Order: sequence, then C-alpha cells, then structure tokens
Amino acid sequence: MKLYSNTVEGVINALDEIFNQGKYADKVIERTLKSNKKWGARDRNFVAESIYEMVRWWRLINEVSLSTDPYHLFGTYWLLQGNALPTWEEFNRIHADRVKSNYEAIQSRAILQSIPDWMDQMGEKLLGEKWDAEINALNEQAQVVLRVNTLKTTREALRNQLASEGVETYAPNGYPSALVLETRQNVFRTQAFKEGLFEVQDASSQKVAVALEVEPGMRVIDACAGAGGKSLHIATLMENKGRVLSMDVEDWKLKNTKLRSRRNGISIIEPKLIEGSKTTKRLKESADRLLLDVPCSGLGVLRRNPDTKWKLSPESIDEVRVLQKEILHSYVDMLKPGGLLVYATCSILPTENEMQIAEFMESEKGQGFELLGDQKVLAHESGFDGFYIARIQKK
Repeated sequence: MKLYSNTVEGVINALDEIFNQGKYADKVIERTLKSNKKWGARDRNFVAESIYEMVRWWRLINEVSLSTDPYHLFGTYWLLQGNALPTWEEFNRIHADRVKSNYEAIQSRAILQSIPDWMDQMGEKLLGEKWDAEINALNEQAQVVLRVNTLKTTREALRNQLASEGVETYAPNGYPSALVLETRQNVFRTQAFKEGLFEVQDASSQKVAVALEVEPGMRVIDACAGAGGKSLHIATLMENKGRVLSMDVEDWKLKNTKLRSRRNGISIIEPKLIEGSKTTKRLKESADRLLLDVPCSGLGVLRRNPDTKWKLSPESIDEVRVLQKEILHSYVDMLKPGGLLVYATCSILPTENEMQIAEFMESEKGQGFELLGDQKVLAHESGFDGFYIARIQKK
C-alpha cells in the first residue's frame, strides 16, 4: 500500500493527542476524520485503522523503534506490519534489519502483547493458563457486529437488504439477532441504518438483554444505561410493550438514547437521570426486571478500545470495584420480590465478576437473593468481546 504524507501526518497528530494530551482514541479519530473531509474512503480507513493499531501496539512499537521521533515510531509500526517504507527523508534513518532484530530479541510477554507489566501479572494471577490465549485474542481487531431490530425486520431480510447495498454479512451460530460483517466498512451511511433496521452491538453484549428474560408488558429498569444500547435491545425483546426506565448519571448519554429510540421505532423507553440516592429510593420494588450493567475496567473490550490499557491502573480497578459494590447493594432495592436481576460487566477479571457476586451473596442484603447462574464469556473462546453475566432472583 502506498503511503501519503497528509494521511501519515494525520495519524501522527492524532497519536500526539491520545498519548500526550490524554484524549480518547475514538473521539480523536472522529474529530480527525471530520476535519479532513477531502479524504476518500480508503484514506479514512487507513487513518482510523492505523491510529487504532498503533495505539494497540504502542509499547511494542516504542521498544522496537530506534528513536522516539513520531515518524520513526510510525515507520517502525509500518515495518512490523510487513510493509516496506518509501524513500522519504523522515524515514531515512530507519533500518528495517535493526527493527527486525530488536523485535526478535524480545522475550517478555507483556512487551510482545503490548500491555503494562502490572496488567500482565494481574491477568496471569486471576486467569491462570487462560490468560495467554485471552490477551492474544484481545489484541486482535474486533469484528463489526450488528443487532437486528426485530421490531422492523428479520435477520434474513436485513442480510439481503445490506447485501443489496454492498455490505456482506454472515449469521453466527448461537446469536439469534446478530449479523457479522465480512469486511469492515462504514454501515452508518446505509439506508438500512437510517431506517432503524439495526444497531451496532457486539454479539457478547447481545447476551445481556436476553438473560433478563423479559416479556411484553413488564416494567424494566436499566440502571446503568449509558447511551441506551441494551435498553433498545430490551424494548425490542418486549415487542415495544410495557415500560423501560433507562437510567444514568450523565444526562448527555440519555439524550442520545432518545434519538436512538426514535430511529428504532421504540416508544416505551423513558430516560431518567439519576440525581442521587433519592432517585432510586423513589423506585423501590417497582421493577419486574433490573439490569445492572455496571461501570468496569473494560478489559473485555480492549479490541475495540485499545487506549483503555494505557489509562487503567491497579488503583483505578480497585476504585471501580468499590463503585460496583455500591451500585449492587443500593440499586437492588428497586427490584420487586420475585423479580430478576442481571449483573453484567465487559470485564474478564474475576475480581469484578464472580468474586464481586460471591461477596454480595454472602452479605446481609444478599441473603434475600438467589444466584440462578452466571456466564463467563472470554474473547478467545467466543470470538467476540469478553463479558460476564450473572442472573439473580429476589426472594
């Protein structure tokens, strides 16, 4: 593939924002593409994928590179991808044979997998022999997965419509509403998306709403709803009959939920801002189903958000565990007796998952609940994101 100076410069500038200014990769990429509207589809794909891949392999690139010069770092990445460098002045002092020998000399798994030492140690301690395969899977590029909006279409009908628009997909086994893109491309410009026929949602994430076993007419609370992806899925499974209270502590996310609901043809979602404990207390024993998709480390979705590993620390994971515990103990009061709670994370760490649930079940409040079962979804076993889903019934 031929390199162009303007797109390479775009990648380098974006990496400066991410690593030196502390900005989030997805937002930087979005802003970079918006500010360079003359780039064609191939250029835009090159820039976005190069940024994500360099963020993913940042530690390895820096270890192998002969210099911290931004162009040297890009050149090293390009060589590690198996490409040849053009004869640009910026690449003159990069020697492919030395880059190769530097790479071959590395023996540390943490460096080869491009993660912090503490993360490698924590993963091995908590996941044991599965860690090696899991971190390898989490460093692969994520597939683009769609969730069919069954209120408006069927999976087969959507697959055919997307094919007519040049988007080829396949239906994975075990995920009844999922379609996976054969080739990565921008699906948000398709007529099918504009008509609200699908949402982009990983197959593992689609398991969460299904675990709630909702029925039409129920009252469901999605208490950590974010931008509402799982609320939309819940409402779809309820056939748009009943009520879904989509709650979050950030109002801007809830506004996004309103827009998505309208496009999906969903009318039963009610966004509600959590303004403290008084909000949840007013909803005591009001929900037939309660979803706690709690804040977490996000280690299960590193393929989609590779910059997460450079922003996390052991201390930040400890802090999020405290928050998970607080949410679990205080929000469960919103569930009716006999109601079903689903606790979910997009983490692969037992400390945020089954250990958190075990601690709750052993607590005084947990005595009023029964653990029905849980699912530990690992990326290297499923082929999709890492997730944890526990189903708990209130006595």
